[in-house]
Amino acid sequence: MTIAQDKFNQPSSQMQVRSARLWMPERVIFTPAALAEPYAQQILARVQALNLPVEELPRNRLTGLRGESDRETYDIAKRTLAVVTAPPSALKLSPIPPSADWQFHLAEGCPAHCQYCYLAGSLQGPPVIRVFANLPQILANTASYEQPGKATSFEVSCYTDPLGIEHLTGSLAECIRHFGTRQDGYLRWVSKFDNVDSLLELPHNGHTRCRVSVNAAPISGRFEGGTASVGARLQALRKLALPRSQGGGGYPVGLVIAPIMDMEDWESHYTQLFDAISEALDFDCDLTFELISHRFTPGSKEVLLSWYPQTKLDMDESKRSVKRNKFGGTKYVYDSDTMRELRRFFERQIQQRFPQAKVLYWT
Repeated sequence: MTIAQDKFNQPSSQMQVRSARLWMPERVIFTPAALAEPYAQQILARVQALNLPVEELPRNRLTGLRGESDRETYDIAKRTLAVVTAPPSALKLSPIPPSADWQFHLAEGCPAHCQYCYLAGSLQGPPVIRVFANLPQILANTASYEQPGKATSFEVSCYTDPLGIEHLTGSLAECIRHFGTRQDGYLRWVSKFDNVDSLLELPHNGHTRCRVSVNAAPISGRFEGGTASVGARLQALRKLALPRSQGGGGYPVGLVIAPIMDMEDWESHYTQLFDAISEALDFDCDLTFELISHRFTPGSKEVLLSWYPQTKLDMDESKRSVKRNKFGGTKYVYDSDTMRELRRFFERQIQQRFPQAKVLYWT
């Protein structure tokens, strides 16, 4: 479809622009410990204003999330929002190179249905979306990880898509406001959703980098259920990047191209993606790229096949190289020749189209 040209939108005959439907859980549950947190009252007010069913659990244990099969458990969990308190271990942050210096979490679990889901095998139990009611404590704790006089970055998107649940929680805005007051702390988040209007006027002071995850049409169209179209994500990024004087958010922005796949006609499909990126970001802005090739582990493959038994996602180990980490874990990646060919293409496209942008990493 063609998008009318205005201060936000640029015409594109190649890329469909379809906003994501806001995720509305069928069940919203609060633990007693969560309700004791003042921030939980803000979340409660939001979900009540949306007329969503709210349930207070008798104890701090999530129940009623399992079905008779893995797929049924998945369906139940993906329709549930649980407001809980993050455990004390959440206050001991872990480094997460090359994405950021540290990671922290405002939630765990994601409302999208990506068939290559990065969370498969990473989180324990049913994939319910858990939102943390003690967010102010979590944010205050990040200050102890800052190094005075040195920029310290914090990634908040490792275990959730924060924009996908923002209408229910307001937690991403809370994070942006917090880091807007920091001298040396910087926030990073990434999303496959597009509902960014509530973020445009926040006092971020340049301390939040907003990124969208994008991919070629055959991948985004087939494997990224429940998300905004790539065209809509790019228009959202345009809004975030435009200067305040033009009605935008004036944020530093970024593109995460992931997972990059060695599919048929991949060069043509990814060239079309870069054409769309060039149309959306046809002005000077603070821009970064992160390039992540597709990989999987035996554990993630097992979980993904239980969630999506009919998936067409290529997880044939015989076509991959084995990569082992220092803990003995196994990961299946593309062979070195394929990786070199893919990397050369992406880095060349970025250099030609966005010479001022930084490629943060290839993996």
